[in-house]
Amino acid sequence: MLTGFKNFIMKGNVVDLAVAVVMGAAFGAVVTSIVEGLLTPLIGRLFNAKGIAEMQWEGFMYGSVIASIISFVLVAAAIYFVVIVPMNHMIERRNRRLGINPDIKEESAEDPQIALLTEIRDALQSRPL
Repeated sequence: MLTGFKNFIMKGNVVDLAVAVVMGAAFGAVVTSIVEGLLTPLIGRLFNAKGIAEMQWEGFMYGSVIASIISFVLVAAAIYFVVIVPMNHMIERRNRRLGINPDIKEESAEDPQIALLTEIRDALQSRPL
């Protein structure tokens, strides 16, 4: 029983996922501090408020919604530029080195069911009424 648990924990996917969760939490804290410490006061000053969260209109606290949207966009942009773009470049370089060209599509074998249905259709069309 413990051996099975040890094998499960030592699988690469579990360890990678654990590292990703920890890194994501740390990265989220960095983005939150940037939004709360830099962007919120700057945008708040543009609208003569102490911060984005203080912005309201007739009791509607739209400032906190704007702050959440800014935080989401910053996290998404950071993940794209820090993780996705470099990963795509690494994959592209590896494919070039191995001689793999993703632009050239291999001829896919026709599905046998589609071929059979096409044959039946053609036979029915050629049959006199």
